[in-house]
Order: sequence, then structure tokens, then C-alpha cells
Amino acid sequence: MPIPRRSSDVTPTAAAIQIHELSHWYGSGSMRRQVLQGVNLTVAAGEVVLLTGPSGCGKTTLLTLVGALRQVQQGSVQVLGQDLAGAGRRERQQLRRSIGMIFQGHNLLRCLSAEQNVQMGSDLLAYLSYRARRDQAREWLRAVGLGDELHKLPHDLSGGQKQRVAIARALAAQPKLLLADEPTAALDSKTGREVVELLRRLARDSGCAVLMVTHDPRILDIADRLVRMEDGRLQEAERPTLVTQA
Repeated sequence: MPIPRRSSDVTPTAAAIQIHELSHWYGSGSMRRQVLQGVNLTVAAGEVVLLTGPSGCGKTTLLTLVGALRQVQQGSVQVLGQDLAGAGRRERQQLRRSIGMIFQGHNLLRCLSAEQNVQMGSDLLAYLSYRARRDQAREWLRAVGLGDELHKLPHDLSGGQKQRVAIARALAAQPKLLLADEPTAALDSKTGREVVELLRRLARDSGCAVLMVTHDPRILDIADRLVRMEDGRLQEAERPTLVTQA
């Protein structure tokens, strides 16, 4: 499906994310533990960056800070031109309207159908009519292979189907920045590949920046850059050669 472009999109050369010397801690006193240490990262509009590394190294914490879900403790985090250091709750809520988030918990409303859950994303686009938002929700569900499941409630969907609904909901809001935490974890190889190709097309067609945490070696070749995290620190990683499976 064609991906519409917002007139307010940042230009392809602009930085969607600029992080400088970001550090973060959990706990207090003797239980205080540092999870991010002097992180520096820039992601341009239209760029797809994959973040890899062992479990517990700080990847999800970084996503939640970039997504304005946590307060910045130390360092500088600028997202879509807004400085999050010292940003208040209302400022962070407003910024999140321009960020699509895909997390492993799905976070679907149990009382709403797949179509209605996805339309929650489209409803952020106030310039569209109700019919246009509904039609767009259906188009995104078709794009992730759920065109025949529009009216099913979450409890009637498999884990992989719920994940695809969550992906469609994030994309329906036409975000300027997409943050994804293991979006292919519950998907088979074919569906996972189709989903990440869709995310890459979103980046190319609308200038949306994509920062994705993954352990899936099957999708690493879709990235413009690979970044590895180890013990709360970032380092650039070489882009692997795609291995074609027989």
C-alpha cells in the first residue's frame, strides 16, 4: 500500500534522534545500578538502525528514554528536535504523538476488535475524516496480512497475530519516528520478513526514522546501520553478509 507523507515530516537529512553522553540508573542507595553509560547515538530521518546485544544490557531502557516514557537523568536526548532533558509530562506526551512504538507486550485493548485497535493509531490524525481513518486502519491490517481478521477480538488472535495488530496500530499513526522492541519475536520467518520490509518501506517513503531492537539474525540485512550494546555502552557493528537459506 502507498504510505502517505505528512507535510510536516522532517527532511531526509535531518536527525530524528541525537543522544549525547546519556547515562541512566535504576534503584537507589546500595541497590543503585547503572544500566546506560555515556551513550552517544544519532539516527537520521529515513534511516533504519538495528540495535543488538545480550539481554539485560540496556537496549529496552534506551528505547523507553527515546520514546519519552522515562525522564532523562543525565546527558542529552533530542528527539524530533525536542530536548527531553528536563521535559515535563505534558511535553513528553505531546511528543509521543509523533512516535510509533512497538513493544513485546502488544498492549491491545481487549474489548476492541483488531480494526478498532489499529484505528486508535489513525485517530491521532485529526485531519482525516472518520471514514478515512477507518479505511486506513483496514489497509494497514491488510498490509500485515490480517485483512480477514478485522473484527476479531485480541483473545481470538494468536500471539503472532496480536503482534501484527500492534505493528499496524503503530504504523497507522504515520509516525516520524518508529521504535520497535523485538517486533519479529512472535512471527514466523516469512511474516517477520514481510513486516520488516514494510518498516523499511515506511522509512524510505515517508522519511520515518526506525530504531529497532532485535535478536533476529534473519533481518539484519534490512538495516542502514547496526549498533551493538554491551554493558550499557554502544558500539558500531559491521553489517553482516546476508546468508541465503536453501
